[in-house]
Amino acid sequence: MLKCKNVKPLSVLLAVLLVAGMSGIARADTLKVCYDQWAPMTIFPADGEAGRGVVIDMLDEIYASKGYGIEYYEVPLARGIAMVADGGCDMLPEYVYVKEAEKDVVYAEEKTFAYTTAFVIRRNDPWRYDGIQSIVGKRVATGPGWDYSAASINYQNYIDNPENAEFVEVISGYDDVVDRIFTMIKEGRVDLYADNELVLQYVLNRLGMNDDLQVVRPGLEKKLVERAIFSKKMPDERRHELIRIWNEGRIAMKGEREQFFLQKYDVTFEE
Repeated sequence: MLKCKNVKPLSVLLAVLLVAGMSGIARADTLKVCYDQWAPMTIFPADGEAGRGVVIDMLDEIYASKGYGIEYYEVPLARGIAMVADGGCDMLPEYVYVKEAEKDVVYAEEKTFAYTTAFVIRRNDPWRYDGIQSIVGKRVATGPGWDYSAASINYQNYIDNPENAEFVEVISGYDDVVDRIFTMIKEGRVDLYADNELVLQYVLNRLGMNDDLQVVRPGLEKKLVERAIFSKKMPDERRHELIRIWNEGRIAMKGEREQFFLQKYDVTFEE
């Protein structure tokens, strides 16, 4: 009888602990993050890759430290923006400011990064960027939904102008758009491509094309400022909290912690 009396309280205690544990799991908040391939800043994981890229590694540390579980959705940029707008994702960690986007998403106050831009062209090509008139007649590569207006309104207007359509090649795809652009420049199918200088150097080294292509400066007139965007479909309180965590976390990472993540992918900002 004594044994039976002792078992019942123990079983009740175990049941209470199990329910409490399950409740804790149910209460855990999951953050749904859309992002596109833009190595080394954002990377779709594959064999041989050390991580998801500088920005995603930073994001993971910021939100995981606050108890969030994270689900990643690896999609082209245009689709990622649409998924944030319709609530399929809570956020996307890097996007330039586009006024029209504000009807569907909310931008974080703190910038993710401000990138110096440059161009990649064929080696020994004497061309250099000297304002928008210098690209007239050149075949320019870009991707769907990519917006350069934060770095150069004139450059974005040139790309958007239907009269220049025959000189603008929009390369669509899932995860290898920049790689294919480099190959197209090497093959003479397009002439130039503008991007974050870190991206250009990383891809050039990874593809082993230093004998065929070169990164040249100056780039576009202003730095490419990217900020996280958050969906308007979630409750305001939750969105405000997610933005607060991101803003504070990104500020706290400036300095040594930011350098740690950059060096992990063998890139650094040039002074």
